[in-house]
Amino acid sequence: MVLQDYIDLAREGYKTFVLRTLGIAAVFLLALQLRKALDTKAKLKYIPTVGSSGIITSWIDAFKFVFYAKEIIQEGYVKHYGSTFRVPLIDKWIIVVSGAEKIEDIRKSSREQLSVMDAVNDLLQMDHTMGRCIAADPYHIDVIRGVLTRNIVTYFADVHDEIKAAFRENIPMFEEWTSVPLFETIPQIVCRASNRMFVGLPVCRDRDYIRLNIDFTQSVFLCACLINHVPALLKSILGTIFSPRNGALAKTKKFLGSMIRERLQQESVHGKYWPDKPSDFLSWCLDACNENETRRTIPDLSTRLLAVNMAAIHTVSKAFTTALYALAAHPEYVQTLRSEVESIIEEEGCTKVAMGKMTRLDSFMMEAQRVYGSNGLRCAVSLGRTIFSDGTVVPAGSYIVVPAFSTNMDEMVSPGVDFMFFGYGRHQWHVQRQIYLCTFKEGSLESHSPGRFLAVIELKIMLSHVLLNFDVKMDKVPPPICISQFSFIGKGKVLFRKRVRTPQR
Repeated sequence: MVLQDYIDLAREGYKTFVLRTLGIAAVFLLALQLRKALDTKAKLKYIPTVGSSGIITSWIDAFKFVFYAKEIIQEGYVKHYGSTFRVPLIDKWIIVVSGAEKIEDIRKSSREQLSVMDAVNDLLQMDHTMGRCIAADPYHIDVIRGVLTRNIVTYFADVHDEIKAAFRENIPMFEEWTSVPLFETIPQIVCRASNRMFVGLPVCRDRDYIRLNIDFTQSVFLCACLINHVPALLKSILGTIFSPRNGALAKTKKFLGSMIRERLQQESVHGKYWPDKPSDFLSWCLDACNENETRRTIPDLSTRLLAVNMAAIHTVSKAFTTALYALAAHPEYVQTLRSEVESIIEEEGCTKVAMGKMTRLDSFMMEAQRVYGSNGLRCAVSLGRTIFSDGTVVPAGSYIVVPAFSTNMDEMVSPGVDFMFFGYGRHQWHVQRQIYLCTFKEGSLESHSPGRFLAVIELKIMLSHVLLNFDVKMDKVPPPICISQFSFIGKGKVLFRKRVRTPQR
């Protein structure tokens, strides 16, 4: 037998070995998945199912949920209102709750019982999309809740200045009605405004830096959407292949690497309070490192800047676009809102205090989110065995979900499908309950949005700027797009023009 025959034989043997190994591994992994599914099914057998509860049939229904999530949740909401039901996903079951009693149970839950942040980390697959440090050591969240929030007043004028400058560059004041591509424009304005506090000038205005953060935000949600729709055993593989983190991190280092390096050097020479030290989110993160050398690195700090930008761009852009849709679709409320904004600014100036007094603007934004918002589901993870007041037991590790869309459209607890700007006064009790249900913001539960105070300020500045300077209109608000647990704003056409002022009589 010649040498080539030995080589060919070895190759055939190697192929056989690899195929057998992969086959055994596949059978083993399938057995583990089946065992996990059986264990979970046994723990949740007392909770009714929308769809099938069998091992194979529930996986089929999980694929249906990807495209018909809204309809499936609505079906369960109608059938089991005031109770609980479960819906299968590819790798887990979600427990859906509704009704005033359940809302009160959730409101009273402690951080030791339910965790919103754990649910967000899983939904966005943060270990794969943004890196393990974000979920494992989320000290930047305390920085946002603490020092960043306390400095909103100090930075208000800067953020306001950045928003005005961003509008001038991205939405000129045309005399004629002009269509503005909101999906490309609004994130740029939000990114600039947020980064005025995150890293300051001139980086916050760098077009490539802005593009990097917007692209990263979009890639995180696309990647998370993909990873969430495969079994747990394949998540790490897909995360390694599709994660946007490494590419975005390399680019972020080019923008922030020298800045971070200089600040670390100044701190090592002069101590924590060195001369002319910038006051921004990056510096506040450095202050919070507490001599932790893992935190005090360019990759770690750059990753956190990417993460907070992703959160700011996604949440504020989505909320502002929704409010803008409502404003364009309901011109009958424009004069009322303008009068409030103009009178308060004339009395208080354009300040944070003034923004806090704009109660009609608050009400309008809340109603816009209720009717047109894309917040389909809100999730929390039960950290321990959770018992609801009706005796329903939810085991530890379960995903408890509240159907925001179904609740917001339910005429028993809200004004229903109609946009009612002043409806909140007549439905105050129900709406407070609805807010508890749909956002997990009240009670002792931690907020899913630690940066909500900055977000609200940015939203009010942007919306008041539009009211004072533009007329807007659109024919119809597009419905949100639902893909499994994810919900996105529909793409609509909004027309802008320079505000036409009515002559005073």
